[in-house]
Amino acid sequence: MEFLVRTENLLPHDTPEEVRDQLKKGERERAMELREAGILKRLWRVPGRNATVGLYEAEDPAALHDALTSLPMWKWMDITVEALATHPQER
Repeated sequence: MEFLVRTENLLPHDTPEEVRDQLKKGERERAMELREAGILKRLWRVPGRNATVGLYEAEDPAALHDALTSLPMWKWMDITVEALATHPQER
């Protein structure tokens, strides 16, 4: 199944810079692992916001949940998920 995932980073502004740097590094590394596993297909930035839009592919919603909660920053993210279905014109 494919999913459109919107995330917004809500990490508190007073988080120490070294903690922010560690989280960003871990986030990048985990995203690359998800890409290599074929789960994270595409990722876009949202201009003007600390947010992303991603195209994910997972066996089912539970597998997607596992992938998203494996991200180091997931505790500080507002996440919206839309399951996608193939449009008849795409067949």
